[in-house]
Amino acid sequence: MRVRFRKLIGTVVGVGRRSQRESGWGSNQDRGGTLRRLGRGERLAHLAQWQRHRATLIVRHLKRLEDVISVSVVDPIRDEQGAGWEFTGAPGTDIDDVNGFQFLAEAYRATEPGYRGDITVPVLWDRTTRRIVNNESSEVIRMLNGEFAAFTDVDLDLYPAEHRAEIDEVNERVYDGLNNAVYRAGFAGGQAAYDHAVGDVFATLDWLEARLTDRRYLVGSTMTEADWRTFTTLVRFDPVYVTHFRCDRRRIVDYEALSGYLRDLYAVPGIAATVDFDQIRRHYFLTHPELNPSGILPIGPDLDLAAPHGRSSLP
Repeated sequence: MRVRFRKLIGTVVGVGRRSQRESGWGSNQDRGGTLRRLGRGERLAHLAQWQRHRATLIVRHLKRLEDVISVSVVDPIRDEQGAGWEFTGAPGTDIDDVNGFQFLAEAYRATEPGYRGDITVPVLWDRTTRRIVNNESSEVIRMLNGEFAAFTDVDLDLYPAEHRAEIDEVNERVYDGLNNAVYRAGFAGGQAAYDHAVGDVFATLDWLEARLTDRRYLVGSTMTEADWRTFTTLVRFDPVYVTHFRCDRRRIVDYEALSGYLRDLYAVPGIAATVDFDQIRRHYFLTHPELNPSGILPIGPDLDLAAPHGRSSLP
């Protein structure tokens, strides 16, 4: 299935009802004009999905862009009448006091009147032009790391030129075999599709375990976007994907290197504050009635992500 906008930049990727979309308003937008208006960017985002988590809070925090790009958080439970993501002001969420929107769909229609496509998060919103700048998380990561670098004094490049080819290779493997594969497993329409997807999940986790046994980060000697794109799925794996998406052969805690790697990234100052397990679990378990028709919120595992990671001496 191809998603068409007035300015097309991509297609639907993945198999199953929760395909991860890489399309929307993207790299062909007027980035330069937006970035010249320091502090005009408004990020309307959602706390529950891995795309938003990596693109909004983590990179925004690591690059110290909090004073440049504000954040509005929608409710993790979509409106039952089909209106989609809503700004409810419930604990952990926001009322949209920038635009006065009740639903995120209003941002899409303000950008493209009559828009009837998918309403996805994250959204990078220009408060002056009142338009969506970009709604593709992987591109927003690059924008925050690159174009927005002029607005921060943090000397951190998450996509260094000398490692870009390798970062792209790791990103592709992790996306296909883990980020998207957990969704393919969870929403598989039959045994064969599930077996294929869950096989991809654990083949990728085994590959990551081997890769991280003798190195601290996935690419090079410092953290890159590849680490954070992987982190956001790893941190959800044990509390959600093991049960909800039936990825239950092993947990992350059962992998020595991967579990230490997850704790290492979680220990980076400010990262723990970007992870809201209550909202993550409520979103997944309470918005997929086809997977959880009773609407029961499981008690969840005991997690000790603050335990020592023991990886500081690795190259």
